[in-house]
Amino acid sequence: MARIWATQAAATGGSAGGRTPPEARRISGLLRMSAVSGIGFAVLFGAALVLLRAAPGLGVPDSTYTAFYRDGGGGVLVTVGLYLVPFAGIAFLWQLAATRALLSASAGARQSPSEIPRLLQLASGVLFVAMLFAGSAAVGAVALLGSFSVDPLPSPEVARALAATGYGLLFVFGVRAAGMYMITTTTLGRAVGLFPRWVAVVGYLAAAFLLVSTTFHPAILLVFPIWTVLVSGVLLVRAGSPNGPSPH
Repeated sequence: MARIWATQAAATGGSAGGRTPPEARRISGLLRMSAVSGIGFAVLFGAALVLLRAAPGLGVPDSTYTAFYRDGGGGVLVTVGLYLVPFAGIAFLWQLAATRALLSASAGARQSPSEIPRLLQLASGVLFVAMLFAGSAAVGAVALLGSFSVDPLPSPEVARALAATGYGLLFVFGVRAAGMYMITTTTLGRAVGLFPRWVAVVGYLAAAFLLVSTTFHPAILLVFPIWTVLVSGVLLVRAGSPNGPSPH
């Protein structure tokens, strides 16, 4: 944020401790919006993941699928988790939009962020939300039928196939899109001085882990919201002390 503080100092007669100009107030608001929406996404995503995790996994026998959906109690939890997913996606889209606006404002008029990373950031963020929605819908499809349909439920083979489709969308495609979003956001944030070096290192390492991971364990999905909380915390600190030292 060195450019931001330089702008503040110039606007207040060379003193960064003077009256905050409108542009600095706008940047501070974007910092808070990005941070709060990021934390909201992480909380909603984590809650939805815990509830959807109640659904039978790919390796369980057919009898487990039959018992789970016949009893109905677990299916209600999965259905609730399914309804939380859209709110998590909406919160993430807010975070994406606020972060992009913040990156543009932080760069200033003299230097715009590179267009290719910006386009990749947008594409990977939207793709992650699409995979999140589609994958969650597949995992929770049978539970949704159990909650709202009076017809017989699909066979365990169909339920397993739907779960496999959802896992593929989330763990094969969605996780990679999240990794690309982390890489591009970290690169753009470092370019304008938003993130300190240690945050960039953590971001790149976590993104590399997501890109090469082949596990279907649900814990891997927590890497992305944890990184989002970390970045949001840094942005909240910047918003609370906009005249602090440069993160470089």
